[in-house]
Amino acid sequence: MEQRILGRTGMSVSSTCLGTMMLGAMGNPDHDEAVRMIHTALDAGINFVDTADVYSVGECEEIVGKALKGRRDDVVLATKFGLPVSADPNRMGGSRRWIAQAVEGSLRRLGVDHIDLYQLHRFDPTTDLEETLSALTDLVHEGKVRAIGCSTFPADRIVESHWVSERRGLERFRSEQPRYSILSRTVEGSVLPACQRYGMGVLTYGPLSSGWLSGRAVPQEGHRAAQAPHSFDLSLPGNQAKLEATRQLTELAAEAGMPLTHLATAFVRAHPAVTSVIIGPRTPAQLDDLLAGVDVVLSDDVLDRIDEIVPPGVDLNPGDTRFATPPELLDPRLRRR
Repeated sequence: MEQRILGRTGMSVSSTCLGTMMLGAMGNPDHDEAVRMIHTALDAGINFVDTADVYSVGECEEIVGKALKGRRDDVVLATKFGLPVSADPNRMGGSRRWIAQAVEGSLRRLGVDHIDLYQLHRFDPTTDLEETLSALTDLVHEGKVRAIGCSTFPADRIVESHWVSERRGLERFRSEQPRYSILSRTVEGSVLPACQRYGMGVLTYGPLSSGWLSGRAVPQEGHRAAQAPHSFDLSLPGNQAKLEATRQLTELAAEAGMPLTHLATAFVRAHPAVTSVIIGPRTPAQLDDLLAGVDVVLSDDVLDRIDEIVPPGVDLNPGDTRFATPPELLDPRLRRR
């Protein structure tokens, strides 16, 4: 499997990253099967594993910890913090207080003494970036974390974070984790170019667009559709557009002689800013299918055809970008007295 350097960290990672969100109560509750899936991915050449403290409220990290026993040194291990893990407002965000607690919890659940890539899961508008970066810098100096990253940051926040790091002599975010797929291409306009300018690695999530590009005969039915009904409601014009695009992409994949899943993941992997594509299988069959496509390379003709179906920089359903919507637009408390 192709290896790429993660930004300017010097760490070599596989161009496909195993995402583990669907392992545990949120997806596959069978721990033994989940551990076997992780081992299958490692045996196939994946050396990059991504998880988060919020996935199944810590259960996912525990599963990853079980799977990595005896194999820790062979894996670049990434996890995330910042999303709420309880109703307590002090158990979320990027404050020094929460970071100090969150990292200890992740280290304990993962059963490791350090994390290779520790990522802020969402931008926190209630905490000064300097405080967040200062706390993360201390973790690097203490040896608990090797590098730090962010997730779903807009381009202006990425630039701001590097300005703060430079002016204050703090560690920089060395990676960004954005949502990116054929059906959701907004990040191509500013986020990915910003990452390239600042030498950041990019590990993307959602290449199958929550199941739209999974190859199912009826993409608006299935496990992920039940979890995110807004993304599959066919009364919305954006989802009708996704349905038509999926039909055309399915035909294109057949013409190119590959499953739609392979077309979708290869498209993301082809962008020069992308270091690694996160796949998030729930079952062994899904994992086997995705692993079979890790070395697929799309021709310029196929990439041009994709651009005709979904133009660069376009999100067919703007509602799908809610994870990257500035919190000032989502939280009334930030715009009302």
